[in-house]
Amino acid sequence: MKIEDANMKNFIAISDIISLCNMSCGFLSIISSINNNFELAALLMIFAIMFDSVDGWVARKTNRNDTFGFGKNIDSLSDGISFGVAPAIFVYSTINTTSTIIQPVVIIVSLLIVICGILRLTRYNITADKINSKDFIGFPIPGIAFILSTFYLSGLYNEYLALILSVIISLIMISTIIYPKFDNMPILAISVILIVLLILPFKIILFNINIPALLLLLFCLYYLLINLIKHYVN
Repeated sequence: MKIEDANMKNFIAISDIISLCNMSCGFLSIISSINNNFELAALLMIFAIMFDSVDGWVARKTNRNDTFGFGKNIDSLSDGISFGVAPAIFVYSTINTTSTIIQPVVIIVSLLIVICGILRLTRYNITADKINSKDFIGFPIPGIAFILSTFYLSGLYNEYLALILSVIISLIMISTIIYPKFDNMPILAISVILIVLLILPFKIILFNINIPALLLLLFCLYYLLINLIKHYVN
């Protein structure tokens, strides 16, 4: 490859711009968490998930010819920021500003999220083309951002439970538990509607609980737990 062949226009495609939107939402979520704007930080993680869910679809629809693996790399790097660093900073910031929990514990758990997220993404990159399966090995990394963000937005957020969930989910991400790609269209359609309701200016609140956020949280926890149970029962 010649130096002139390394021009960015020879690599980047529309799907990569969407991946960068994912990364941008993750970065802005980190900034929001640092500034203690946790609701915005949670919403930005959800936006990042939405961008991440369509970049592959756009690549297929545009017949992306990714000879050098540029798209796969930019997608993974973006995911590392949005679903590794962003939820880690979110957990650290939400707890550090309100809790009496020993700070080193919070730092260790936050670091665990990042480490397991990076391990999860790296393993996926080197095994995706070598394993004859469309299922995920380990819990998909966007899941931890989705669970933490909907947990917070639901109004039920508890710092101790957030730490426990973070540890459990992080370890399941690097496990060999099989998580099938979610293709239940009715549930997906309902989830999209709930996300729209979640990001609208008005809130659907009942007994101080954000109902769309709670339902989304329960959907994701069900997906996490049912496959975990199946793995150990079988």
